[in-house]
Formats: sequence, structure tokens, C-alpha cells
Amino acid sequence: MNEKVKKLKEQALTNIEKATNLKEVNELKILYLGKKGPINELTMHLKELNNEEKREFGKILNDLKNEITSQIEEKIRYYEDLEIKEKLEKEKIDITLPGVKIPLGAPNILEHIIEEIENICMSMGYDVVDGPEIEEDRFNFELLNIPKGHPARDAQDTFYIKEEEILLRSQTSPVQARTMLKAGGDKPIRMICPGKTYRRDDDDATHSHQFMQIEGLLVDKNVSLSDLKGTMDAIFKKLFGSSCEVRFRPSYYQFTEPSVETDISCFACKGKGCSLCKNTGWITVSGAGIVHPNVLKNCGYDPNIWSGFAFGFGAERLAMLKYGISDIRTFYQTDLREIRDFDRREKNND
Repeated sequence: MNEKVKKLKEQALTNIEKATNLKEVNELKILYLGKKGPINELTMHLKELNNEEKREFGKILNDLKNEITSQIEEKIRYYEDLEIKEKLEKEKIDITLPGVKIPLGAPNILEHIIEEIENICMSMGYDVVDGPEIEEDRFNFELLNIPKGHPARDAQDTFYIKEEEILLRSQTSPVQARTMLKAGGDKPIRMICPGKTYRRDDDDATHSHQFMQIEGLLVDKNVSLSDLKGTMDAIFKKLFGSSCEVRFRPSYYQFTEPSVETDISCFACKGKGCSLCKNTGWITVSGAGIVHPNVLKNCGYDPNIWSGFAFGFGAERLAMLKYGISDIRTFYQTDLREIRDFDRREKNND
């Protein structure tokens, strides 16, 4: 029996030594150490021996198994290391080759301008508030001093969903109404509400049926038009530079009284007159005004105690002005060249 073990050992070690690749070594592992291998077969003969012979022969088989296992594992490590070296050699990087330019994305233009305005307003103590895009007529019009049948509704060309009661919001002002109602009529408010708005319009270079609006509201005691002017001045100086000047022109909105149009001095020609400002030296960027007493009353605030101002502008218009974009449809297309171009323009602005 011992002679048989000796021959098996010599044969196994010779075959392991002759193995030329990892596959052959693994096959030898199965052959000698598997359940149907010769070492396992010899183990079956232990039951035929007495206790003394079992101990002696068992030790011989155990030593045989350990040595074959050790040799096989060493051979496996050798060929695994060899494979890794060969792979590394094949995948070796030639550092003398020119580098490959990896294309990088850029921030979404609209998200960028909205985040910039949010940061400016938050630095002045404003909260950023969101609201539903599918809105009730009550919040979109009635609470804002635009009752049913009022001609101001026609100018907004609203998308109605259900019998003039449910609609796609035509402005983000409903968020202001909801915020005032939630405040209960006895707390000051500073908020902005950026978001999508919808109006029936023919899409072209300067119009879109869906656009991003950013509206702001401040409600407190003893609020005046000069507070609004200071706020507008701070926002647009941050957006267009410290040399930017702001002026108000009288206007009319149903939900503010008095109402104003906000103009900024043309940053392209510095007020001298050019095609961007239509040779006036000024660019209209926002509508604003003192919150109408009826709106305050509708939303739970006593207009004899509380007052406030509101303002609003289109994110697309501001982005078009700041980054020299001539077509509003650029914001809703997937031309990567525009993204790269925006990245360049943003760096230039910085």
C-alpha cells in the first residue's frame, strides 16, 4: 500500500511540474484532490486496517494530500501572477501618445440662472417656495384680484383643464397666495417662487407656451416703493454688475397698486444705445409693484396694518440677456454645441 502511495506522489508531482498553464493545473487539482481522485480512493481502504495501521496509513495519506495541495496552489499562484503580468504588458499605456480630450458637460442654463437668483434672494432673507403647476382658478386669478369675467384673464390665454376651474398655472403668483393664506394673516413673509408656467402662445424666437417664471413677495408693516426699488437694485447689480442702474416706469397690473416696469441700464452699450436696448439705453426686465389691498384682504391680511411688494421676471429672458442667446427655443433643445457655448460664455462672465 505504501508503494502505491509513493508512486502516486511521484506521478502527481511530476505532472504538476510539467503543467504549462493555469487550465492544466486546475485539471490536475480535480484529478488528484477531487472526490473521485486516487487519494480519496486510498482513504476508503482505511476501514480494512486495524487501529495502529489506520493511524500510520492515515498520516501518510494526509501528508500526501498536503504536499500535493501545496504544490498545486503554488503553481496556481505562479500562473495567475504570470497572467496578470502579461495583461499589464499588453495594456501598457504609451505616455508619448497625445492625450484624448474628454468632453465635459455644463450646468443647465435655466437652472443656473434660477439658482443664482435664489442665492441672491436667500442672502437677503427670502425663502424659496414651491407650489403645484396644476392649479385652481381661485388661486391663479380670484385671490389675486382678477375675478371671473375680468378682461385681464383674456390677456393670459390660459390652458384650462376642467370647466374654467382647474388649469395649468399661467403665473407663479398662486404660490404667493397660498403662502399668505398659510401664514394666517399675522406673520411677515419674504419668499420667491421659481417654476414653470403655461400660456397659449405661438412658439417662436421670443415666445413659448411654457416658460420659467421667478416671482418674489415681501409682506410686512410700513413697506414702501423705495423698499422694492432697493431690492430690485440689489438683485440686478448682482446679476449684471455693480455699474447696473435700475429705474421704474409706471405700469398697471391687477394685483399691484401702484405698479411699475423695471428697467436696467444696457450692459452692452453702457446706456449709449444699441440694438439690444433698441437705442434707448434701457432694457425692461421685470414687472413689480406694491401688493394691492384687495389681494392682502383676500389672503387674510389686514391692508390697514400690513403692506408689501411683489416682483416677477422670466428666467429665459434674463438668461438670454446675460448670455447673449437670441432664440428662446435654445433652452428646450438638445444641441450639445449650445451647452459647450454656454460653458464658454459663463467663464467669460466670471
